[in-house]
Amino acid sequence: MKKYITIFLTGILLAVSSCDGDFADINTDPNRAGGNVFDPNLILPTVSFNYGNMMTGYSGAILFQSMWVQLMASTSTGGANYYSNADKYLASGSTNSYIQSVWNDGFSAASRVYQMQALAEQKGFSNLVAVGEIWKVLTLSFVSDVYGDIPYSEALQAESGITQPKYDSQSELYMAMLSDLEGALTSINASGDQIKNDVLFRGDLTKWKKLGYSIMLRMAMRLVDVDPTTAKSYVQKAIAGGVFASPADEAVLVSDQANGYSNSSANALNVTDDVYEVRWSNKLIDYLKSNNDPRLSIIAEIPLAGLAANKGTAVGNNSPSAQIGMPNGYDLRGGATDITNAPNYPGPTGSGGDVAPIGNYSRPTAIYRDRDAPVFILTYAEIQFLLADAAARGYSVPSSASAYYAAGLQGAMTSIAKFGGGTVSASEASAYASANPLDTSNATASLKMINTQIWATTGIFANFVEAWNNWKRSGYPELTPVNYSGNFSSGQIPRRQLYPASESTTNPVGLANGISSMGGDTWINNVWWDVDN
Repeated sequence: MKKYITIFLTGILLAVSSCDGDFADINTDPNRAGGNVFDPNLILPTVSFNYGNMMTGYSGAILFQSMWVQLMASTSTGGANYYSNADKYLASGSTNSYIQSVWNDGFSAASRVYQMQALAEQKGFSNLVAVGEIWKVLTLSFVSDVYGDIPYSEALQAESGITQPKYDSQSELYMAMLSDLEGALTSINASGDQIKNDVLFRGDLTKWKKLGYSIMLRMAMRLVDVDPTTAKSYVQKAIAGGVFASPADEAVLVSDQANGYSNSSANALNVTDDVYEVRWSNKLIDYLKSNNDPRLSIIAEIPLAGLAANKGTAVGNNSPSAQIGMPNGYDLRGGATDITNAPNYPGPTGSGGDVAPIGNYSRPTAIYRDRDAPVFILTYAEIQFLLADAAARGYSVPSSASAYYAAGLQGAMTSIAKFGGGTVSASEASAYASANPLDTSNATASLKMINTQIWATTGIFANFVEAWNNWKRSGYPELTPVNYSGNFSSGQIPRRQLYPASESTTNPVGLANGISSMGGDTWINNVWWDVDN
């Protein structure tokens, strides 16, 4: 699949400028590839990468959501003070920069999709237009779930003179996005244009449709508390259209370090301070240990003893029994919140000047530092768990909550092999699912079990923003907020990111209306579908 990215690099560097300016002027220049000769399929690899880059690494996922929902933890000292944004909801010197990353990356990516679609329409590539629409909805729904109200109906229309688009309320834009997604999916024609340079599905339109309907299912399930009628309607449409049917269908994006398309989370976790500072939380490790989860030995290790070893990448001890998760909200400053005062503190490793105070806590294994590691955009496991959630709520779905939950567990176990590290065999996954059936004694018990598993699975796949979004939607797992002195969220787990400060100059009226509609611009304003659980 890496060859597609290489093809893109050789073609797009020569031609992409034709997408950014006046097509008529550029098309008269014989030394530049204009819209009449440029294949818009060449834009698809970078469109795919842009989304993967937005949902990973320092764009926000690791620096905010990974620790907001207590999947990871950090003492936030030394050179890695930026993790105080996540672990303690405490501003660092670059917090304002981190706040705007998803916004800037998301609208930049959506703009590139729009350019691809415009060229595709000129050439009659209706399937590529539809694929672009799927990607646009995926991208801007991500942005909206992070911030709330955003431009949508008037977005991406600068060439038409709309440079300060209105902010649509999330209730309006969700309906528009679901409608746009449905329209795109019904327009895909197996006899139409072929999708080329496709790093995700190799041009398989059947899989693109499954992705689109799986996105529809996830978006519909966002609405279960705020608009159950619409939620049920679109769940039915997604199932009828055909969601992921196996792990072979899921959207897992290849990375390609050699050609400049490395995994952004891995880039972050290779920084020396991050290697030392980023640990798995006790919430996650305790959960996996309590269930004898076979993924634990694949994802977690205790580093070799000493500070130098903790800052290095030598393979540590991955024995499940040895793993200890770090509690959130502690530091290394010698006061009441010093990690040495945490309950059940396991003590340091090393001696003398080579002491590692947090050395006995579990850190991510090398699979998370592999710059060629894939990006898990949307998985079969997540879709099966969402179907289980729908079944537990009494929605009319083809199978039972128990069956969907078991399928989700098996998918979660076997798909971890796509990281390229340890594996869980199909037989092991099946045995685990049989030994850990869904609690169906009542709906609350089922929903708690299903959504806690979504949290763990999306976290293990390094899809931290989705773990956070689903926690907002479901209320599971039940988390105790960190109330660290000086925090920016009144001691509550943040439920959104602030709008970028740059919007106050580039789109002041839109921003003002968006803030008014949201009821303020704070870390704890709820987005529309987020009904506190």
